[in-house]
Amino acid sequence: MTLLLLALTVIAELAAVTLGWGLEPHWDTVMYALYAVVMAGAGALIARRSVIGRLFLWFALLNAVTADLFQAWALRDLPGGPYLEWVSWISWLPSGFGWILVFVLFPDGRAGRWRPVLWAGAAGTVLGMAGWGLSPGLSRDFSDGRNPLAVEGPLPDVLMWIGIPLFLGALCASVLSLVMRFRQSEGLLRLQMKWFVFAAALAGIVLPMVFVLWYVTPLAGMLAAVVLTGLVLGAAVAILRYRLFDVDVVISRTISYGLLTVFLAGVYAVTVVVVGTAVGRGSQWATAAATLVAALAFRPLRDRTQDLVDRRFNRARYDARRRMTDFLEALRAGRAEPEDVVPTLRSVLGDPELDLFVYLPESREHVDLDGVAREVTSSKVVVERDGRPVGVVVHSTPHAALVREVVETGGLAVEIARLRVELRRQLAEVRASRARIVAAGDAERRRVQRDLHDGAQQRLVAIGLALRHAQHQLTTSTPEQAGHTIDDAVAEVAVAIQELRDLAHGLQLDGGLRPAFDSLARRTPLHVEVHAPEQRFAENVEAAAYFVGCEALTNAVKHSRATTVALTVTHRGRNLVVTVTDDGIGGAAPSAGSGLTGLADRVAALGGTLRVDSEPGAGTTVTAEVPCES
Repeated sequence: MTLLLLALTVIAELAAVTLGWGLEPHWDTVMYALYAVVMAGAGALIARRSVIGRLFLWFALLNAVTADLFQAWALRDLPGGPYLEWVSWISWLPSGFGWILVFVLFPDGRAGRWRPVLWAGAAGTVLGMAGWGLSPGLSRDFSDGRNPLAVEGPLPDVLMWIGIPLFLGALCASVLSLVMRFRQSEGLLRLQMKWFVFAAALAGIVLPMVFVLWYVTPLAGMLAAVVLTGLVLGAAVAILRYRLFDVDVVISRTISYGLLTVFLAGVYAVTVVVVGTAVGRGSQWATAAATLVAALAFRPLRDRTQDLVDRRFNRARYDARRRMTDFLEALRAGRAEPEDVVPTLRSVLGDPELDLFVYLPESREHVDLDGVAREVTSSKVVVERDGRPVGVVVHSTPHAALVREVVETGGLAVEIARLRVELRRQLAEVRASRARIVAAGDAERRRVQRDLHDGAQQRLVAIGLALRHAQHQLTTSTPEQAGHTIDDAVAEVAVAIQELRDLAHGLQLDGGLRPAFDSLARRTPLHVEVHAPEQRFAENVEAAAYFVGCEALTNAVKHSRATTVALTVTHRGRNLVVTVTDDGIGGAAPSAGSGLTGLADRVAALGGTLRVDSEPGAGTTVTAEVPCES
């Protein structure tokens, strides 16, 4: 039934627009067709939630057929036109009764003690339709100037004098019922009522003006259509509960911009009169001066008007902005810390669960004010400064618009808090990096000591013993054996020298990176392709690059199950780039205490970066970029 009524309304309005186009002002044809279609569409949206939706559907169809289609039919002078036009001219009364029903039954469909108002409205509608429709005075509204059902005598006037006051009294009582139920409501119902009461208040201001000006200016009809459409939308928004908590913002801004328009018009008029008196009426200088004054006065007048309206109609916004402004003043004066923005926001917005997570662009993560990374999953308001994300405010309050305004007001404090968090994290990382470098140096010294003790030192001790044995042989009866003993000792010396050379790799790179990596590739039990320049670089840069290559190759041998490794060194701009790529299983990730973490510290100490790309099944690529001057 809902879709059928909606479709019939649309079809009726299309027919009305087609028949009436060009026979009446275009705005009249379009505006009232739009009003009926919007009412039907809103009714279809809310029909399952409230009886108001079904009322909208039926009365939209009534308006489309009786008011618009019948009038267009009559304007085309089609058969039965005068009688259908008669119906169209009295249709405003049943349409008005529809609004009496809406005002009394909104939002849940219960009339309660206001049921007599509906009966009075129905009686007034019937009597008023009869009196209005039978009145000879209605003839002036007909296209041919004659009311086909006019009745001479006092009967039409009597019916109108009874019916119209009864109808208007019921309409006023229905509005009164809406206001009284709003004053008694609370919670979510109060917010629903506030949306509709606001729309009804605007209609209550405009529609009496329309009634007075109906025969004076055609703009009255256009204004009536706009106001009634807004009334429909206000009811639909309230019942759908869409952005209910923004109603105070809408009310305050509507009033403030209305007052601002009046003030600016007054400023413009006064300026035109004053300047025109000085330079002559009709002078372009008066218009230019008035425009300039109005433009200069716009911003201060808007701010002042908004504050005045907020103080009366949106007190929560006024108090919140004032308290946040006071906090910023205390921050500038040094009486508050940037981190106090969180307890300030919690207090201002009445949300003890509110929290602030600042955004760190370097690591692309959100952290709390202690520097701990956080996952943002709940309701949030993004804080931006000059188009850059600064952080997010996570909240549980339904007043999202108010949160956004207050956070924007306090954006400076959030930015300063973010910078302090970033600085603390960087200092902590520097201290941790220094500690890791010291620990890595100690570990390296212990490794060298262990390798010397277990390798070259033991071998040199053995050589010393062999030489002592040869000396003993020369003084005994077997001097011919001394030569063999010395030959063995010399061979051991050669082995010890080679071990010391192997140990010295990484401690000094006399030949540069290319020969060092070639030697490293020969000792690696994998196929290693080396591409490195013969060019020499600073000693600390070469050492960092060499250790990156050593550690990456060691990891490839131990963990990656690779068959081929490519080791590439390039000089790119002012950076030396070392890339080690294997065809292994991937899935590598630096962990605390691992060799890659130590290398990252070594590279970072030189102002460089280390990146590990290791998707599972796609191999691993370790890339180090170290600043260099050569």
